[in-house]
Parts: sequence; C-alpha cells; structure tokens
Amino acid sequence: MIPPKPAARPDRVSLWRYIKLFRQDILSAQPARLYRAKMAEFRTPFFRSYLLNQPDLVKTVLKERPMDFPKSGRISEGLRPLLGNSVFLTNGATWQRQRRIIDPAFEGGRLRETYPAMWAAAQSALDRLSAQAGQDVEVEEIASHAAADVIFRTLFSIPIEDETAQEVFHEFRAYQRTQPILNLAAFIPVPRWMPRFFRRDTKAAARRIRTLITRLTEARLAAIKAGTAPDDLATKIMTTRDPETGQGFTAEEMVDQVAIFFLAGHETSASALGWALYLMATHPEWQEKVATEAQALRTCAFSDISKLRVSRDVFREALRLYPPVPMMVREATCPERFRNRDIPKGSQMVLSPWHLHRHEGLWDNPDGFDPGRWQTENGKTCGREAYIPFSAGPRVCTGAGFAMVEGVLLLSLLLRDLRVTPVAGKVPVPEAHLTVRAKDGIWLKVDRR
Repeated sequence: MIPPKPAARPDRVSLWRYIKLFRQDILSAQPARLYRAKMAEFRTPFFRSYLLNQPDLVKTVLKERPMDFPKSGRISEGLRPLLGNSVFLTNGATWQRQRRIIDPAFEGGRLRETYPAMWAAAQSALDRLSAQAGQDVEVEEIASHAAADVIFRTLFSIPIEDETAQEVFHEFRAYQRTQPILNLAAFIPVPRWMPRFFRRDTKAAARRIRTLITRLTEARLAAIKAGTAPDDLATKIMTTRDPETGQGFTAEEMVDQVAIFFLAGHETSASALGWALYLMATHPEWQEKVATEAQALRTCAFSDISKLRVSRDVFREALRLYPPVPMMVREATCPERFRNRDIPKGSQMVLSPWHLHRHEGLWDNPDGFDPGRWQTENGKTCGREAYIPFSAGPRVCTGAGFAMVEGVLLLSLLLRDLRVTPVAGKVPVPEAHLTVRAKDGIWLKVDRR
C-alpha cells in the first residue's frame, strides 16, 4: 500500500490563489513538478524564491556557506508572537551565542541521563493506549500527549499530569491547529512599524502559552538560586554560561528557548510518531518485525536502544515520508549563480524535505514505504545527500539525537504490547500547519497482543 500524500495544485495559479492555498496547507499548494525538479523558480511582485532539490545546492546552503544564507525573516514573522527571539529564529552572532549555551545540554552523555524520564513517559503512554484496547483511537492525540510528557519530564522533571504542564499542552494543541506557517508579511514587504496581520486568537494563544512557560521558568530560576533544582535539561541550560562572554540566558531569553524546545520537541516528535504508527498499521509485516524486536525492551536500560535496528529504520522511513517540518527557508545575502541561473540578493531559498525526500530522480520507489531501503546503496547515498528531517550543517536541530531515541523507544514499546490496524474509510490526508499532521487525525484500531 502506497502511503497517502496530498494532491498537488495545477502548475499555474494566480498569486492571490497561491497565497490562499499556502496559508491553508503548504503541501497541496505546490505543483507536482517539484517532485522532479532540481531547482524551481517562483516569482512574486516583491521577491523571488527558488526551491532547491539538487543535493549539492542543498549542501552549499546548509553546510558549506550557512552564514551566507541566514534564516528568512519572512518565515519568522509568523512565529514571532510565540517564539520571540528563540534560537529557531535568530541569525548571526545572536544565534551562535544561543547555540553555545544550548548545545552542551544535548551532548551524547546527556541522552543517557534523560533516558529514565523518556522511559517513564513511554510507559505512561503505553498504559493510556492499552486502556483503549479494542477501540478505534485517534493516535495523533496519543502521540501528542506522549511527546509532551517526554518534554516536561526531561526539561522540567514534571509529568504531563502536572497542572501547568496540562495547560501548556492543551494551549499548544489548539495553537498548532489554527496557526499557518506563514502570515501575509511573508508575501508582502511590510515596514517594521506596521502591524503584522496576526489573527487575534493567534496572538492571544501565544500570550497564554508564554505566560505559562514564564511561570515554569521563574519557578526553576528560584529553585536554582535556592539550590533545590533537579539536574534536568532546564537546569543545565539555565546554569550554562557562554564560554566566550561568560553570560547565560536572562529569564526572558529562557522563555523564548523553552517555547522552541516545546514546539520542536513536542510538535515534531508527535507528528513523526503518529505517522509511524499509521505506517505500521498499513504494513503489518513490518509491524510484526518491530514487535518481535521490541520484546527485548523489559527494563530501563539505555543500551537497549542500540538493539532496536528495525524500529530505527522504520522511524527513519516515517521521517522521510512525513518530515515534521516540510519546508525551510533561507535568504541569499549576496547575488548567486545556481544551475546557470542568476539568483538576486534577497532571494528566498526554499529547502523542502517534503519534496527532497520524495524526489523521483534521487530515490528508488520514492513514494513507497520501505524501511529496508536504508541498507541499500541508493538508500545509503540518499541518506547522506538527500535526507534532512532535522535540517543539516551548523543549524541542524540540536535535539536530533534526542528525537531519534525518543521516537524509537515510543514506537517499540507501544507495539511490543499492542497491535494497530487501519480503520475502514479513514485514510489520513497529510497537511502542514506548524508541522505535518493529518487533516482529520489518524484513526487506528488498537488491540492487545
């Protein structure tokens, strides 16, 4: 069974029609030719954008010359009310300073330290899903709850059942369903002094989320001062000093960072897990391989993760077909020449994991689900050159290793004890808001093994 993907739009539409489609869902707003193109140009009255699907061009932008292609301010406009000046949106010296403070918290040794919290969250998710055995279940809700639980336990040492954690979770859940990845300022030049065209409910939701995060952050700062703070990710980040300046994050800066940790660590992980469970339901032969392998998961032993090779390949394949962040945009800071085409300064360089991961000229069976591909020559080559679910280069997601351990653990533990099968008539249609989710959720039948 070929996994579903959204229907592409006609090759030519008006700018205003494109803006409307883009704000509704950036995936179905794109023409089918992008699954074949090495580079595609889009012109608007105000700027040009170029989709790059050629691996060496992607490498140039992300790995070889990242400072020449900073993150586009057009994209950041839509996320600014929630994420403020977080590491996800900043560029240049500010971004470099933020990464110097954040990165140590996610180094290899810290994964082992955070694993018990992940294990506890995974066990809790298994208990919740097991309680619904024999029923049709909307698994995106389960995945969101589990991913949020992981973040709260590893970041603040509190379970999702904590009152503030519950409030943050539900506010984020509502926010991601209503917030398009772009607002009008992405298409029309808007002076800094002008309003940013945010929907009233979007701004209000962002304020509520940031108020709740501020409450958690201030409580942790007080605990650090009192010497009673647990040794978790929040404490590690709040007490780390920039080795070049000796300064750490202020309380306001920490709120910005916690917002992106939650968005990146909760939204993206939930998206990937939901789609991975759907792919297992529609490919029972692979589900049985994962379940068999997962029988080794009986204790909270970090070393067990390295044994889950099938689950890892399944999760990698889910990230290939349904990358949580479907597009990334950089801006050319100087004139360029790509594929014998002049690229003006200020052009938007679009890097699309969604299209790159399904490119017909790069991957064998690009639209098919085949975890075995990662052991083939084509899969290994594309894995190095055309696979960027966490971006690549200096701006690669600092939590990429964390996400792979979390995803593999949750998928394996759930399928160790439970079997998922499709629900007739409910084929999920992917669409992108803040991450790639299913239009009407992902419904699966859940049974005990």
